[in-house]
Amino acid sequence: MKALLFESFQKQPAITQVPDPIAPENGVVLEVKATGICRSDWHGWMGHDSDILLPHVPGHEFAGVIREVGKGVKNWKVGDRVTVPFVCACGTCQTCQSGNQQICDDQFQPGFTHWGSFAEYVSVYRAETNLIRLPETVSFEAAASLGCRFATSYRGIVAQGKVTGGQWVAVHGSGGVGLSAIMIASALGAQVIAVDISEEKLALAKASGANYLLNAKTEADIPAAILELTQGGAHVSMDALGSKITCFNSVSCLRKRGKHIQVGLMAGSETNPPIPMHLVIAKELEILGSHGMQAHAYPEMMQMIHVGKLSPETLIGRRISLNEAVQALMHMDSFSETGMTMITSF
Repeated sequence: MKALLFESFQKQPAITQVPDPIAPENGVVLEVKATGICRSDWHGWMGHDSDILLPHVPGHEFAGVIREVGKGVKNWKVGDRVTVPFVCACGTCQTCQSGNQQICDDQFQPGFTHWGSFAEYVSVYRAETNLIRLPETVSFEAAASLGCRFATSYRGIVAQGKVTGGQWVAVHGSGGVGLSAIMIASALGAQVIAVDISEEKLALAKASGANYLLNAKTEADIPAAILELTQGGAHVSMDALGSKITCFNSVSCLRKRGKHIQVGLMAGSETNPPIPMHLVIAKELEILGSHGMQAHAYPEMMQMIHVGKLSPETLIGRRISLNEAVQALMHMDSFSETGMTMITSF
């Protein structure tokens, strides 16, 4: 099959032919119909993820059609339209049994722990636990755009942040994660503040449902601006980028008993950010993470898409070929893309 492969970290990947995957026991092989390029893929290519063994095929946000079914799979067949969470679970450990498959003790992640979806085909283990059936009303592109960014944001806003109508929600960063969070919080009736350094991305944030826009290039003190605008601070604030500055600002802009949601990865030079812990204590703040979403939790989100409350496909900024993905992957750290970049032809 055709795939994007890198043999060294931080060296240019190549489009090449590699062996087709074989359906694992209890798993399937999917023909990839669409797959997103995420900053997590860039972190993997940079060497920030210890799970990756070289040579490697990245890609973890995908949707497709089952082309081969392994021994032991009972509820899925060739031709089924499916997607998967970016964190795939074992289904049997204590964490899975508690319903928290997104932090499974024996998790695997296509594109990190094994070869991913920047290819014509990808294998998925433990199909019964991890496959999600796609309604005919949800396109492959829309399903792939759920990937890690939209689903993680959904869990962050809905399950972790417990956002309700009328609350103030601040979202720091208007890339794929941030735009997803903005759309979801807006659909729930929140007053949403989008923060970014790009007017173009802030325009996308407004189109996604943001009520207020703050440009961190021209606004000297983002937390102070949010505290004033909200007359006390945000009820929920998300660092959707993953930098020391956005993390600090997100915690600092909260009102008393507010919730900070960390979704942006803190890797490389951004690891171990300073936290204003005096505010955490004085205001009784909560600091929460959001690491993907369980397969069993997808139906609620799919229903919101089906009835038109959420439109993840509108967050796709550019559709490219697998060949074009080489340059797109290497330049993810430039933040030049507006919206999600989606590979739709192989």
